[in-house]
Amino acid sequence: MEIFREFTFEAAHRLPHVPEGHKCARLHGHSYKLEVHISGEVDPTMGWIMDFGDLKAAVNPVIAELDHYYLNEVPGLENPTSENLARWAWERLVNTLSLSAIVVRETCTSGCVYRGER
Repeated sequence: MEIFREFTFEAAHRLPHVPEGHKCARLHGHSYKLEVHISGEVDPTMGWIMDFGDLKAAVNPVIAELDHYYLNEVPGLENPTSENLARWAWERLVNTLSLSAIVVRETCTSGCVYRGER
């Protein structure tokens, strides 16, 4: 079984390694959505995998590192693509949550799903 919670944050970035003239080389911002997916067994007494409030409490410190920041200045996000952002979030949460996926959406039509290293 799997549950997820969606978080939002606003942030600016630029992509330093794109070809010359690429629009993403310029400073711009996104209204990001970050989904954190947790897998596990449903507790027979509680009837859930995890309390959504506990999930929120675990993820909020990560969101606080990103919200209203210039992502290129966040350690580990010098090249803040969706892929790198998903991996960065995974690394901060994997030791406290039973992660099954991190989904990063930088627009309503574009995003990345990360399920850890395989």
